[in-house]
Amino acid sequence: QKKNPPYGGFLAIPPEEVDRVFISPGPVYEPIHHQGIKWFARAFWAAGFRKGDVVVNTFTYHLSPAGILFHEAIRDCGATVVPTGTGNTEIQLQTMRDLKATGFVGTPSFLLSLIKRAEEMGYDFKKDFSLRRAWFTGEMLAPSMRQTLEQDYGIDTRQAYAVTECGGALAYECHKKNGMHLMDEYIIEIADPETGRQLGPGEAGEVVVTALHNRHWGLIRFGTGDLSSYIAEPCPCGRTSHRLTGIMGRAGDAVKVRGMFVVARQAEGVCLSFEPVSRFQLEVTRHEQRDVLILKIALKQDLTAQEKQTLADDLLQRFQTTCRIRPDKIDFVLHGAIPEDAPKIADLRKWE
Repeated sequence: QKKNPPYGGFLAIPPEEVDRVFISPGPVYEPIHHQGIKWFARAFWAAGFRKGDVVVNTFTYHLSPAGILFHEAIRDCGATVVPTGTGNTEIQLQTMRDLKATGFVGTPSFLLSLIKRAEEMGYDFKKDFSLRRAWFTGEMLAPSMRQTLEQDYGIDTRQAYAVTECGGALAYECHKKNGMHLMDEYIIEIADPETGRQLGPGEAGEVVVTALHNRHWGLIRFGTGDLSSYIAEPCPCGRTSHRLTGIMGRAGDAVKVRGMFVVARQAEGVCLSFEPVSRFQLEVTRHEQRDVLILKIALKQDLTAQEKQTLADDLLQRFQTTCRIRPDKIDFVLHGAIPEDAPKIADLRKWE
């Protein structure tokens, strides 16, 4: 865009036909040609938003597209929208309580901060507020946070994956919450970020998007930089679209080992799911023209030899199932042997 302002040569319609221009950090100018985005409402409908719901939309309405696009999609479901935007915690809480808001749209961390602030003010959030469903994007919903929101506060949570440059939500959760359904309006691929080659089900790679509905903004095979994988089997909910397994991190967080991408966040989810593990680090070396993957595990307390062996067996099995590659070895080390700021993956290979 700097070389060919303002749209970098990608605008496929006359400039006077642009309806709105959004601005992402950079700045990057993103033209929008259509008024409402009816298909986007699919993500909110799947999350249970209906006529009669009062929904606080905490995404910003200026510069970036999230606030207004979500607003229109929520209205398409028949729900009432309260455009609260970001910040103003106490005003947000007063508004939610006065209007008996039943729905929340925003990031999970902001909702949790609102709940904590309400409790500091003396409220019993589950009893004093009417919030029953929440829709998240822009931030990963950690399993522990989902459990807290659903079990402690009775809030049904759903998440979606959206990319600003592509015009909105690409994938969304249904009530089964076992992957995010891909929208029909896109061709979405998982590709090797180094070669662009399309990958198969279960293989980790970069999310690559071609927007079929977006005829005015000529992005073909747009590399999002996000890492994920996909499930091809139909969902028990009845939808037959492929599903993203979730965002594992950014392309720079992954290292290719024996032809497979090992993603730091994915490995972290496996290792820290075992209670005795305090920290971990993956070391990649090379021996006789073969990649060697060593999983270093720091324990919270010492274990017996038998306990270590059982833990190692379980770790290897779960790691291979989740990350689709099996570490060659597990080394148990002292807690201090892996510094807190150590990289999750240390690539020690020398390509000479």
